Amino acid sequence: MRNIDVFKRHLRERRAVKIIAGIDNFDIESVRNVAKAAQLGLASAVDVAADEEVIKAAKQNTKLPVFVSSVEPFKLAKAVQWGADAIEIGNFDALYKQGMEFGADDVYEIALETLTLTPNGVFTCVTVPGDIAIEQQIELVGKLELLGIDLIQTEGTKQGAINKATNAHEFLNLAKTTISNTMEIARHTGIPIMTASGVNADTAPLAFAAGASAVGVGSAVNKQETQIAMINSVRKIIGSIAYRDSFRRDLYEANQNLLVK
Repeated sequence: MRNIDVFKRHLRERRAVKIIAGIDNFDIESVRNVAKAAQLGLASAVDVAADEEVIKAAKQNTKLPVFVSSVEPFKLAKAVQWGADAIEIGNFDALYKQGMEFGADDVYEIALETLTLTPNGVFTCVTVPGDIAIEQQIELVGKLELLGIDLIQTEGTKQGAINKATNAHEFLNLAKTTISNTMEIARHTGIPIMTASGVNADTAPLAFAAGASAVGVGSAVNKQETQIAMINSVRKIIGSIAYRDSFRRDLYEANQNLLVK
């Protein structure tokens, strides 16, 4: 079974967790640590920058599928040659800090060009800008669905990305936008959705309840100061999802018992 097939199975089971090293993270040691944490924490995938050495470092330190993020189609095409298991147009958070902005037309054009440069069958994810009107987001997702995109990633507001969350209250405020975007988009598409921005162990279950099939987790893991802390952060997220599934099973069994009686 190919690495990406495991991620696809987790998507179908609505429990996929992608750990994001950062689109602008070219620190090889940091990437190694994030990849190891994703592996040992039992995540579903890791996401890294479009750089040959970065991709190599990630693949040497995890058996999980490696996503590569960029907004440059040529770099994404090269990433496939360098061994990427999946490509992603996004994550935009780090780029917002540089003053960059992305509208619906920008993202669609990047996606279209990327698909012309990459081989058929490459698993492709596209981030939908969280700041544009929800009607535009839904329209963009419809156009991406016609292109055959495999996965949609939602995000929070640009301002929230610039001012990173540091406590539970701020994480919830940041996550509420991406979760509401997930909820609205899920009503209009059959493409699986991955919720990112402000996702941690507290907010991940909310994302799945809103209709997500996956979550993308960045700073809650990659900003931890030690390898152990990174692994613990990943495992807390996985645990919060497992608790959700356990609760659902218990509720189902309770209902079945009532029906029998």
